[in-house]
Amino acid sequence: MPFDEALLFVLMLAAFLGFEVVSKVPTMLHTPLMSGTNFIHGIVIVGAIVVLGFADDGVTKTIGFIAMVLATANVVGGWFVTDRMLEMFKRRPVDRER
Repeated sequence: MPFDEALLFVLMLAAFLGFEVVSKVPTMLHTPLMSGTNFIHGIVIVGAIVVLGFADDGVTKTIGFIAMVLATANVVGGWFVTDRMLEMFKRRPVDRER
C-alpha cells in the first residue's frame, strides 16, 4: 500500500472511530469532555510552531500560521468553556438572615 493511501486510511479510520466514541458519550458528559479535549488541543500549537520553524516557502508558512491561529482559538475557547462549567459546581453562599 503506498504511503498516501495508508495516510488516507488512517485519517478515515480516525474520523470513524472519533465519531463513534463521541456519539456514545452521554449528553451530561459531552461538555466536560469537549472542553477538556479543546484545552489539550494546545499540542497542535506546538506542532504549528515546529512547522513554522522549518517553513521554507510561503505556502508552508501560511498553513502553519492558520494552524496556529485556529489552535489558539480552540484552546482559548476550551479554557472559557471549562471555566464556565466549573463555576456551576461551586457552592453558593448561604444567606443567614433568618
